[in-house]
Amino acid sequence: MQQAVKTRFAPSPTGYLHIGGARTALFSWAYAKRHGGQFILRIEDTDVARSTPEAVQAILDGMAWLQLDHDEGPYYQMQRMDTYKAMIQKMLDAGHAYYCYSSKEELDALRESQMQQGLKPRYDGRWRPEPGKVLPEPPKDVPPVVRFKNPQEGVVAWDDLVKGRIEIANAELDDLIIARGDGTPTYNFCVVVDDWEMGVTQVIRGDDHVNNTPRQINMLQALGAQVPQYAHLSMILGDDGQKLSKRHGAVSVMQYHEDGYLREAVLNYLARLGWSHGDDEVFDMAQFCQWFDLDHITASAAQFNTEKLNWLNAHYIKTLPLEQIAAEVKPRLTKLGVSETQSPDLMAVLSLYRERTNNLNQLAQEIFFFYQMPAINDADASKHIQPETAAYIESFLEKVKDSDWTADKLHDGLNQVVTEQQIKFPKLAMPLRVALIGIAQSPSIDQVMSILGKETCLQRIRALFPKK
Repeated sequence: MQQAVKTRFAPSPTGYLHIGGARTALFSWAYAKRHGGQFILRIEDTDVARSTPEAVQAILDGMAWLQLDHDEGPYYQMQRMDTYKAMIQKMLDAGHAYYCYSSKEELDALRESQMQQGLKPRYDGRWRPEPGKVLPEPPKDVPPVVRFKNPQEGVVAWDDLVKGRIEIANAELDDLIIARGDGTPTYNFCVVVDDWEMGVTQVIRGDDHVNNTPRQINMLQALGAQVPQYAHLSMILGDDGQKLSKRHGAVSVMQYHEDGYLREAVLNYLARLGWSHGDDEVFDMAQFCQWFDLDHITASAAQFNTEKLNWLNAHYIKTLPLEQIAAEVKPRLTKLGVSETQSPDLMAVLSLYRERTNNLNQLAQEIFFFYQMPAINDADASKHIQPETAAYIESFLEKVKDSDWTADKLHDGLNQVVTEQQIKFPKLAMPLRVALIGIAQSPSIDQVMSILGKETCLQRIRALFPKK
């Protein structure tokens, strides 16, 4: 009987949930969904010096924003110390691990000597028990570490679901420390125990873990555990082709939220970052989970493309339900000092403006004038407000004073003035824009005026063109 699929995302809380981690989480989540399996969230917090509660919360916040819901967890490795220590004792009892009393000074000297000889720095097995080998008396002043007794012959091999067949000679691997001198287990051993006990069937992770995999496979086999399948995702490069880092901008997926990106755009973009389904570029997560497989992940590095992310963000701003866009824009307007209870109707404003932007923050800034009159742009004012402008404005106001304040009626009034005065449309529309929104660029001025409302329009026009 085939084992049910179970994947995991296991970040270390030493920073934020960055783009690379988010893509790993997305692929692991989608693989489980595709196969009707389970997705585990595990927090690998054994690095006490670097793990912080704030970093844990940042990971949880990022996963929640992306809506990558886990079926199990979050598990915390620091809460599983008794399990790891029991398993280490099991390894010692079975002869798969041993105590090593080498001091830090001894190991530093060994490393220095090997490097001077042009050798690969590695532990030389001086405390490794072997048949016929006599070990020295353990020193009383050195708390021993526990090392895994790695096989010395043969190869470790696995068929990586992204990179293909990988083989590593055991002779290349030294005896890994699995418990420190104070008894705390190390990262690689905790991962092995967790993946085994939690029944993980596919380990999908970054290719920076390829070097850990042969050691982990050997430990799993020593424990008599089933070895999962491994899929190592290639790194993500920045727009400039360099390794993605803090200098490329957002270090956290939550920063994308702050910077005006929709969850749907970020997820859609991450899904295409190293994976493809024909020429399909735009799809929701339900469709992605139906399509996703590991066969179409590229083994080469993926390159981040901010321009494409912006394009996707614009697409979703235009096409998602207006209510959803409004919910995203309201808090951004609040930051600009606009109360969501103010008139005019936000939905009407967004329906007019969402075609014009690729960013939620920009969208909030562009519609700000509907709620508060911004400062008038001096360059636009000097360019478009001429000595004869006031007369055109008065003529327009006279024609619409008794009309319904609708876009159609306002448009008719504008056209009448343009025809009578024998001027081009911008001669009237541009000064109106400057008076109403402070700048000379906007969607159709009749629609803007209709949404602003008659009272607000007259108030702003009279502020710039007082009635004589």
